Amino acid sequence: MSSDVVTRFAPSPTGFLHIGGARTALFNWLYARHHGGRMLLRIEDTDRERSTKAAIDAILEGLTWLGLDWDGDVVFQFARADRHRQVVEELLAAGRAYRCYATQEELVQMREQARAEGRPLRYDGRWRDRDPSEAPAGVKPVIRLRAPTEGETSVDDAVQGRVTWANRDLDDLVLLRSDGTPTYMLAVVVDDHDMGVTQIIRGDDHLTNAARQSQIFSALGWDIPRMAHIPLIHGADGAKLSKRHGALGVEAYRDLGYLPAALRNYLVRLGWSHGDQEVFSTEEMVAAFDLGAVGRSPARFDFAKLANLNGLYIRHAADADLVAAIETILPQVGPERGIPVPMGDDLRDKLTLAMPGLKERAKTLIELLDSAYYLTAVRPLAPDDKASALLSEEGRARIAAVLPALEALPDWSAAATEGAVRQFAEANGAKLGQIAQPLRAALTGRTTSPPLFDVMAVLGRTESLARLGDQVGDQRPKG
Repeated sequence: MSSDVVTRFAPSPTGFLHIGGARTALFNWLYARHHGGRMLLRIEDTDRERSTKAAIDAILEGLTWLGLDWDGDVVFQFARADRHRQVVEELLAAGRAYRCYATQEELVQMREQARAEGRPLRYDGRWRDRDPSEAPAGVKPVIRLRAPTEGETSVDDAVQGRVTWANRDLDDLVLLRSDGTPTYMLAVVVDDHDMGVTQIIRGDDHLTNAARQSQIFSALGWDIPRMAHIPLIHGADGAKLSKRHGALGVEAYRDLGYLPAALRNYLVRLGWSHGDQEVFSTEEMVAAFDLGAVGRSPARFDFAKLANLNGLYIRHAADADLVAAIETILPQVGPERGIPVPMGDDLRDKLTLAMPGLKERAKTLIELLDSAYYLTAVRPLAPDDKASALLSEEGRARIAAVLPALEALPDWSAAATEGAVRQFAEANGAKLGQIAQPLRAALTGRTTSPPLFDVMAVLGRTESLARLGDQVGDQRPKG
């Protein structure tokens, strides 16, 4: 396919970029990149009461963090209202739209009668063929599409297949409200046409909109973009996605310690598959993505799977990149963990040095930070309950006994400290763990940590010996 492929991501800025929207953006981005085309970004801000700058900023920041770049300038739908009204004037002139003077009372009565008769709640077309000279005084009209009443409207959907609606079930929708503001249905069609959109990819909650919008395209004599309506995301229990399932803003996933590459990889597998492959580089995603492999069933969001995948990405990430990612979320998560913001060169260097040991077990950046607790702990450490149990009189006696061997080391490295502790354990008929466990508790305040001798190397001679000395007190051997 040639480079004239154009997709668009068109969120409403009435809230943050949620996880379903992020997946829609990703699918649009991948389709455009796969075909050498462009993905455009349109902010559908026609709901002036609910649209906020904070939401717009969150959408742009969320897309940027996810690595989903768009082509050209951001288009703001509200700013195009004059163009939308111009198109309606063209439809009126061509007889494809008409002024409707039905009052609110009439519309309410219409709905109540339809409900009583068990019919769909549709506008009955009462002003479709009436002369405007019959208009009641003081009523500002809406402008409605003169939609076809016979036959069918069909959409050949890349995911859903051919979907057909009987035109008698689709009433004459409003294009302009009585105050002259364009409706969402009209604005979307005009913007998609003017932006040259060739492929619409969106959630299947918009499927009925496809019929309405197709009728507007046809009334204007414009080409209808190809469409693909992807199933929504449900929770792991199959229920509609809610906050407890993970329906959070993208920025929340960032602050929970997920890597953008891991979240991209997880999202692409929500509803799309490529054989049995689970892990994709960005290049592999772009090369493999096609709409034919998008399923019709709702995808299920599973935090455990996301965490496992994120852990995989953490283990394979460059240490410096992980430190940089931690610095990104530090303003949100650092203060409650006693970590200074900004972290400073000394801590940055220590964190980078400790990263090989830290990242082997962590599934999120938050877990990385929590396991790096020992780097920022203030002396004397406050050990947790499990560590306190290891720092019994017997445990502290073992620390006191091995301390001279550590103090005598000419070289302070993981290999050197491990050699000294192993040699001490063998000489005293003890197992390595009997010495290492109280050492770990004294150095980190925890019973689990990165490899003990890596911890000692990162802390350095002075800090390590000082922390051990804090626990020993007067138990050091005499003489």
